[in-house]
Amino acid sequence: MKNILIISLLCLSLAISSCKKFSDFQQNPNLPTVADPSSLLPNIEVAVFANISADADLASRYLVYTQSKASSQYYSWTRSGFSYGGITQVVKMEQEASRTGKTNYRYLGKFFRAYYIINMTLAFGDVPYSEMMQSIENNNFDPAATKPAYDAQKDIYAGILADLKIAADSLSEDLGSINGDIIYSGNINQWKKLINSYRLRLLISLSHHQDDATLNIKGQFKSIVDNPDKYPVFTSNDDNGQLQYYALAGNRYPYFNDNSMKTDYYLDSTFVHMLQQLKDPRLFVYAKPTPNAVAADLDPTDFTAYGGLRGSATLDYNTSKRGKGTASQINNRYAYDSINEPSLLMGYPELEFILAEAAARKWIQADPNTYYKQGIQAALEFSHYTHANISGATYSEADIQNYLNSPAIVLKPGQEIAQILTQKYISLFMQCGWLSFYEQRRTGYPVFDVSGGGVTNRINGQPAVALRWNYPSDEYTNNADNLEAAIKRQYPEGDNINGQMWLIK
Repeated sequence: MKNILIISLLCLSLAISSCKKFSDFQQNPNLPTVADPSSLLPNIEVAVFANISADADLASRYLVYTQSKASSQYYSWTRSGFSYGGITQVVKMEQEASRTGKTNYRYLGKFFRAYYIINMTLAFGDVPYSEMMQSIENNNFDPAATKPAYDAQKDIYAGILADLKIAADSLSEDLGSINGDIIYSGNINQWKKLINSYRLRLLISLSHHQDDATLNIKGQFKSIVDNPDKYPVFTSNDDNGQLQYYALAGNRYPYFNDNSMKTDYYLDSTFVHMLQQLKDPRLFVYAKPTPNAVAADLDPTDFTAYGGLRGSATLDYNTSKRGKGTASQINNRYAYDSINEPSLLMGYPELEFILAEAAARKWIQADPNTYYKQGIQAALEFSHYTHANISGATYSEADIQNYLNSPAIVLKPGQEIAQILTQKYISLFMQCGWLSFYEQRRTGYPVFDVSGGGVTNRINGQPAVALRWNYPSDEYTNNADNLEAAIKRQYPEGDNINGQMWLIK
C-alpha cells in the first residue's frame, strides 16, 4: 500500500538503530533555519515509527540474551533521557507549516509531539510538558538553562488527548496536500485512522482511572467508537501505521546482519511454552528449532522442536543450558532478511484487542469475542512470513483458520481480559517498542517470571519487575528544584525504578 518514495532513501539512510532513544535525533545547527515542512517530515517519521527493540523484548520476556548481563532482562536499568531533540524537530515543522500556510503539517505535528510526550511520561511519570512546549515554541528552549515545571501525569494525558482530538477534527484535504510522507503517501484519511486509533490506545491505558469524572475516559472512548464517519479507525492491516523496510543500503531491517542477533538471542521459555500450549503457528516464524531437534530431524512445524532459556536465570545458567542444545534462537529472518517485516507504531491487530478489552470492561456495548477473533486473525496475517528458505518454516491460511477454530483460544467466562491481553502480547513480538512491557505493567498479563535467581531488582527484598526509569541526570543539574518537587509529590521513597506512578495506581 505504501509507495517507495525517493525521499525515503534519504531519510532512512540515517542509520536507524532499533535501540536508539528519541533524544538521539538532535537538532542539527548546520541545517537551514527555513525549510519546507515536507522536507522535515520524513526524518520525523523515521524517528517515531522505528519501534523495533530487542531490549524491550528482553524486558517483556520474549527473548533472552546470552552474551552478557543485559540490564533490560534483569530489570537493573537506572536512568533514561528526555525527548527534547525530537520534539524540537516536530515544532520546527509546525512553525514552517505556519510560515508556508501548509496547515495539515501542524496537525500532524500534534500527533508526533503527543507520541514523544506520552513515551516520556510512560517511562518516568510526571515530566515537563506545558512550560517546556511553550519554550520550544518560542524558540528559547535550552535544556541547560530553561527550568520548566513538571506537569502531573493526569494533566499530561488530558492535554494530549485534547490535542489529538483537535488533530483528528482538523486534518482535511481542503487544507492542502501532505508531501514527503513515507508512511501514508499523503493520505489524510489514513492519518485520521491512525490518530483516532492511537487515541483509543491512550484511553485504554488509563483503565486504572476509568471512573475519573474529569477525564471522562469511557465517554471519550465511546464517542470515537460510535462515530466512525467522524472518527475513522483502522479496519484492516492495510491501515497499519508502519515503517516499511527495503533491500537497499540504509533502508534495511535494523537487525539485518547483526552479529548478536545471529548468535546471542534466544526465546524465553515462558513465551515458548505459551505458544506451545496454544499450538500457535507463529512459533515457527518467531523461533528456530533447537539444535537437538535439528539433529533428530524433527519437522520444523513440530511444536516439540522448540525450547527456550529462562530470562530470569543467571547468565551462567543460560550459557550452560544453551550449550546443551535444548533452546531455540530467534528466527533467522530477524538477522538474515533485509526486509523481514515493517516496524509498527500501531497496527490494526492492536486496535482490535483494545476494542475487545473495552467491550469486556463494558465501556462499549459489543461482543468482545468478535473483536478478539478479528485481532487474532489480523495478527496472524501480519506475521504470515512466507520465506521458509530463511525462516525454516512458515504457516498457511489453513493454519490460521485452524487456530481461529481451536478450543484453546475460546474466551472463557471470567478470563476474557487475561486471554485478550495474552493474544495482544503474542502479537507484539519484536514490534511497537516497549508497548508490551507497559501493557503488562498496567494489567499484570502475562506474568513476567522473576524467580530464576538472576533478577537483581528488588521490592521488599524480593526480585521484581521494575516499574519506571530514574529521571535524567541532567535534570538534577539543570532543573533540580522542579525535579525534586515532582519526585516528592509522586514517589515518597525517592527517585527509583520501583516507584508507582499515577497511571498504574
